[in-house]
Amino acid sequence: MEFKDILAISGQPGLYKYVAQSSNGVIVESLVDGKRMNASASSRVSALSEISMFTEGDDIPLANVFANIYEYTGGKEAVSPKETPEKLKAYFAEILPDYDRERVHVSDMKKAFSWYNLLISVGFTEFKLPEETAEA
Repeated sequence: MEFKDILAISGQPGLYKYVAQSSNGVIVESLVDGKRMNASASSRVSALSEISMFTEGDDIPLANVFANIYEYTGGKEAVSPKETPEKLKAYFAEILPDYDRERVHVSDMKKAFSWYNLLISVGFTEFKLPEETAEA
């Protein structure tokens, strides 16, 4: 499984692995319980490789944010997304010091930490974008 194959589906909890194209959407498999389902073409499906975080300079891909968290934690789970907003902001500032404090909300941080912790719990540790994989 590659980072580009991991999907978030609006309105659905957790993350999903892309399995195949179907006639009316895509077939995905939950990383939480392994159950497969069809995500219809009308669902808002986002590949994690296409998501980025706002910074004071250029936006940074979510893969790089996850790589920073992985390095910071030594490959362990990050802070719980259920921590206080102040603790989440302080932790996020240590990982990504130049994040845009106006446009990155606590809900974005919670989602990032939740997704990162889920990926680590299923043994996923390769936070590389497709073009980085091609160069390696």
